[in-house]
Amino acid sequence: MNIVVIGGGAAGLMAAGTAAENGARVTLLETNEKVGRKLFITGKGRCNVCNNCDIQTVLQNVPVNPRFLYSALGGFSPEDVMAFFTSHGVPLKTERGNRVFPVSDKAADIIDALFTWIKCVGVIIKHTAAERLVIEAGRLAGVQAGGALYPADRVIVATGGVSYPQTGSTGDGYRFAKQAGHTVVPPNPSLVPLVTPGGCEELMGLSLRNVQVTVFEDNKRIWSEFGEMLFTHFGLSGPLILSASAHMRHFGSKGYHIEIDLKPALDEKTLDKRLLSDFGAHKNSDFINALGGLLPRKLIPAVVRLSQIDPHAKVNGITRQQRAALLHTLKHFLVVVSGKRPVAEAIVTSGGVSVREVDPKTMESKKLHGLYFAGEVLDVDAYTGGFNLQIAWSTGRLAGLSAARQ
Repeated sequence: MNIVVIGGGAAGLMAAGTAAENGARVTLLETNEKVGRKLFITGKGRCNVCNNCDIQTVLQNVPVNPRFLYSALGGFSPEDVMAFFTSHGVPLKTERGNRVFPVSDKAADIIDALFTWIKCVGVIIKHTAAERLVIEAGRLAGVQAGGALYPADRVIVATGGVSYPQTGSTGDGYRFAKQAGHTVVPPNPSLVPLVTPGGCEELMGLSLRNVQVTVFEDNKRIWSEFGEMLFTHFGLSGPLILSASAHMRHFGSKGYHIEIDLKPALDEKTLDKRLLSDFGAHKNSDFINALGGLLPRKLIPAVVRLSQIDPHAKVNGITRQQRAALLHTLKHFLVVVSGKRPVAEAIVTSGGVSVREVDPKTMESKKLHGLYFAGEVLDVDAYTGGFNLQIAWSTGRLAGLSAARQ
């Protein structure tokens, strides 16, 4: 059985190694000089391998087409992923939010383990760009790459999406899918920084920890999470914002804003007592100078402006109604969102090969026998926390296994 795998990222490496382990002759086509290039930058260079959770929790973190992943996750769960890397010499640790990382904090250890494994099981790596599928009389015959023909009984497309194109994700997989008659859901950025009208230059560089971010779509609350975020010159970024962006899928037809609870640990009654205490200590101060114990210095002017209280009003003259307005601002700091940063800046691409045309039990195309898909090229994406890599490992494993055995 000759199998060609297109793409040497997480899904492609897992598919290639699994197919070779199951007796297939496997050739891996990768455009970059080294495999696993995108893995190098995941988890800020530490590689958030997966999430230490059960399958149901993974599915809850997949907003698009989660049911498609039942079989893949059933065959290769987070527990299986952790066991795989541990058995291949990479000790793992679990951090906040059940995020799993190498003990070394080096993504290179994950890539090295995969590279060593695929070489040991006999995968042949060719550093060349796949140009097209070779289909003869309606049958898949191989892949043309670098002007040469690579004959194949099976082809696994694991080319990624269009996010981070510098890592080799240029959307080629969509072209191959269309060549085989597949529908491609237009790719959009997911897990991407957000743009605000006029940017947030005043707050640029300010990082907020332990805040609650709530997303509103046409003034209807659709998502809320606790964590950390960052203000930038164009708007908002950081882990919370990247996760929030995955829920904001209808810019153009719907309006979005977020509310930041700057003090989620305090309910309004407790926070009001805190305000009274701080005001008592600054009775004769200007209002703007009385908030230093409560907020980061950079954030104070924006909070004062949103509260609509005169910054130079004396604290002892602030009314109960004005204090209530400040309280509301602290618990509901409003930021209007006008859009997302370009897809090239996204961690993950939303959209891709329609899963209606792929067999979830095998990852095989329903349009062309012998063609398989794995990873981000599929119209499945998840939130931050190791869930997108889990999709890559699970679908790659299933595609490799199915291609070798069928």
